[in-house]
Amino acid sequence: MYHFFVEPSQIDVENRRVIITGNDVNHIVNVLRIGPGEEIAVSNGVDGKEYRCEVGSFDRERVECVLRFIKEDGVELPGKLRLFQALPKADKMELIIQKAVELGVHEIIPVAAGRCVVKLDAKKEAAKLARWNAIAEAAAKQSRRAIVPKVGAVMRFADAVKEAAKADVKMIPYELAADMACTRELMGSIRAGAEVSVMIGPEGGFEEEEIAQAKAAGIVPITLGRRILRTETAGFTVLAWLMYHLEPV
Repeated sequence: MYHFFVEPSQIDVENRRVIITGNDVNHIVNVLRIGPGEEIAVSNGVDGKEYRCEVGSFDRERVECVLRFIKEDGVELPGKLRLFQALPKADKMELIIQKAVELGVHEIIPVAAGRCVVKLDAKKEAAKLARWNAIAEAAAKQSRRAIVPKVGAVMRFADAVKEAAKADVKMIPYELAADMACTRELMGSIRAGAEVSVMIGPEGGFEEEEIAQAKAAGIVPITLGRRILRTETAGFTVLAWLMYHLEPV
């Protein structure tokens, strides 16, 4: 079933009507060729609900749908996962964003760490953010998320540490961290509804001074095992563990 996002004002529960506008209209009518009577899912990105609709009439500017029922239980994890991802080389960030959204992340914050090769000026950053948020929305549609995770502006490492430290649980994978027992203990301490910050380093890893700065802010270094993982693999690994731990039975 195809899934689309609309503004809350476009869902009229009382009159059982949903209006879809913008680029999705062309996608529905001319690309997917969804016709009247077919069922689609719609979310407003706010309340975590899924609105099941029947496509009715449409023109070049809007698709009018009839609301059939509301799926209240949703698909979101009972917790808020924030990924602080150091800027990787090439187009790796696009893959990271796509898969992080599929794994249940709520927000992705790009971080300019000391060993990051990529440097973005204001113009490049604006273009990248537009691209990255479009990828996040597409991944949210594909995985039928109830929200569209946001990709925030690039943060300096010091600012990212301050922001990550606000979470209930905060961790930073580090190759010199203690054994796996500490990682398991920290993961096991996370409860439903908690906010979790995960800080992932660039290809060359975090600098020792950065790890010390994170530890001073209460962010716990963890190991992901005896093997060294790539920057994109490290984030997927932690998010997958968190999804396994938090997913309702």
